[in-house]
Amino acid sequence: MDEHEALAHRFEEHRGHLRAVAYRMLGSLSDAEDAVQEAWLRLARIDATTVENLAGWLTTVVSRVCLDMLRARASRQEGLDLHLRDANEGSDRRTDPEQEALLIESVGRALLVVLNTLSPAERIAFVLHDMFAAPFDEIAAITERSPAAAKKLASRARSKVRGTPAAGGEDLARHRQVVEAFLAASRAGDVAAVIAVLSPDVVRRADRAALPSGRPTEVRGARTVADEIVVFGRNARFAAAVLIDGTVGIVVAPGGRVSMAITVTIEDDRISEYELIAEPGRLRQLDLAVLDR
Repeated sequence: MDEHEALAHRFEEHRGHLRAVAYRMLGSLSDAEDAVQEAWLRLARIDATTVENLAGWLTTVVSRVCLDMLRARASRQEGLDLHLRDANEGSDRRTDPEQEALLIESVGRALLVVLNTLSPAERIAFVLHDMFAAPFDEIAAITERSPAAAKKLASRARSKVRGTPAAGGEDLARHRQVVEAFLAASRAGDVAAVIAVLSPDVVRRADRAALPSGRPTEVRGARTVADEIVVFGRNARFAAAVLIDGTVGIVVAPGGRVSMAITVTIEDDRISEYELIAEPGRLRQLDLAVLDR
């Protein structure tokens, strides 16, 4: 085995970890693969014998590449619009859908959605520190900030990810249980189970972007609303419970990229009203956060 082959073998030992880091930073498997490949190209151009900690060196390089990619997205004003466009088009054809599904499950669909709302530097700091326990001096070097500033970045990101629930712990838990029951029934296509969590006079509202052509923007009554589950049920497998403006709601996020949000009003442990939101301008105004397990 020559030196190049030996180096390639050492790199492959770290590929899985590097992909995991890059995916959490970028939210796209194809972009994560690009970042990992760029790290290999940079490694191949240097004298690897001078690298004392290859795992740390590669993680730093991948993180810097991801930061540049995130900044490029922001400068092109892609942000949420990119994720909406990708979600509507489906999973990236360059990647294995099953592999991406496993990654989404390992990270959490709701967390991926919320990570997309962070600034590039906040996302890097949160992923490295909170998800991979990287020290702040390393994060500082990557984000070109002081360790104290890097710590503030991670703290600010953490606050955004967790959000501020409008309801107390007991009410929040009950509301989440109702929403999770609604999602489970929707995924199963169980109309009776959907009706069981709806108020008899429930109202479903929606913006035009959230509906197929010809469907009314407002529907009333549990049975009428529940019958729509056949339509929503196709997307329910991509849905997750989140905090939306402090209350329990739902995001529909194929590939971990939000395409629709559903705000929910709960009264007497039943859903009395919900609204489907898919217009990009309205989605951008929502404050999304994860629900603690």
